Amino acid sequence: MRRSNHAISGQRLAKCECGASRLSHRACPQCGKYNGKIVIDIVAEAKRVARRQKRKQTELRAAGQTDETKEKETTTAA
Repeated sequence: MRRSNHAISGQRLAKCECGASRLSHRACPQCGKYNGKIVIDIVAEAKRVARRQKRKQTELRAAGQTDETKEKETTTAA
């Protein structure tokens, strides 16, 4: 490696108001706050993720594929 890589430092972490570690100048992934203000609605994001997972499950069931059958196939193949 070249010596120019020695100057590269790791990412700086900061403590959020909720106590979680977060990257500097970024919103907290746990509570969604940045600079004391809520900028990300964590509850709405969780609902959106759950809705996407549910939609994906129904599409897999309609196609005749479920996560359970995929898990069984991978365990029997291994």
